[in-house]
Amino acid sequence: MIGFDLAGVAVSSGSACSSGKVQPSHVLKAMGFGLNSLRERWRLSLGWTTSNADIDHCFEAWRKLAGTLLKGSDETQLERF
Repeated sequence: MIGFDLAGVAVSSGSACSSGKVQPSHVLKAMGFGLNSLRERWRLSLGWTTSNADIDHCFEAWRKLAGTLLKGSDETQLERF
């Protein structure tokens, strides 16, 4: 999440109605996700003012972060992002 923040992309680990809280999302918990799974979920939201350039920027940040996390891995794994 810090990597996205540094790239200028706002993400959240919780539902929109629980922004600012550090606990796992109660919405995802109610949907049956386990505790480990809850820590792996992020929320990305789009709005009326979201442009194609915003979406492209988000995916570019995602690719860079994935590349950092998968450093030393086969680059072809990044194609699915």
